[in-house]
Amino acid sequence: MDGSLRGTHERVAADQHESGTDIMSGESKDKIVTAAFLVIGDEILSGRTKDKNIGYLADFLTALGIDLSEVRIVPDEEDRIVEAVNALRARYTYVFTSGGIGPTHDDITADSIAAAFGVPIDHDPRAVKILTDFYPQGQVTEARLRMARIPQGADLIENAVSRAPGFRIGNVHVMAGVPSVMQSMLDAIGPTLETGTRILSRAIDADLPESRIAGPLREIQEAYPGTMIGSYPRSIDGRFSTQIVVRSRDEDLLDTAAEAVSAAVAAAVAARSA
Repeated sequence: MDGSLRGTHERVAADQHESGTDIMSGESKDKIVTAAFLVIGDEILSGRTKDKNIGYLADFLTALGIDLSEVRIVPDEEDRIVEAVNALRARYTYVFTSGGIGPTHDDITADSIAAAFGVPIDHDPRAVKILTDFYPQGQVTEARLRMARIPQGADLIENAVSRAPGFRIGNVHVMAGVPSVMQSMLDAIGPTLETGTRILSRAIDADLPESRIAGPLREIQEAYPGTMIGSYPRSIDGRFSTQIVVRSRDEDLLDTAAEAVSAAVAAAVAARSA
């Protein structure tokens, strides 16, 4: 995790503590909070624009104890956006979207979200004021005013970079696709999010090919169903090794499973050397 992202998470945690929703409070203990990410845009599906938001959001939410459970990418088509939003908001605690809230004719996300919730959409006086205060006189064009169209009943999400706001309606957070703008919006909404118990992890390095440890790892996973065990093969100068990562919300269980993995790795190394 880079330093700037770590700093963001620390600020969010501090803000939550100040507001009385400390992420480590007993109120959130053992609670699982889930999220989905809906990436909207023909340019993503065509490959013309490379997505940089999925990984950032995953790191951001994981640090807050929120499980990013599903990611979908849909084109700039209203029926596809409506279908995805309605399916995801019914399934997960939160939905985050990126893309399609700019000034051009194909930026149809706001209209699609309004259709998904069955509410009207119009120029929001709060958003209009933000734009008129930001742009010089005479430069608030009809195209730019499209960015002030907000579904009825939505709250605005602050945009500290380019001012045009995102919005939140129900459990759906609608953000820009430009990475710096989306990250700014996440900073704004982070303190408002309900958080759950964080997933902890332990990493064990094995000087072995993945195939040599696959069987024991399967047995350990079955023995400790409250954990998630992943193995990640590597090759450096023709020498194969594996990093094994054990994850769990229960620290005691995590430590026990990680010890079992370490013992299995040691046994496999000894068997190879015998």
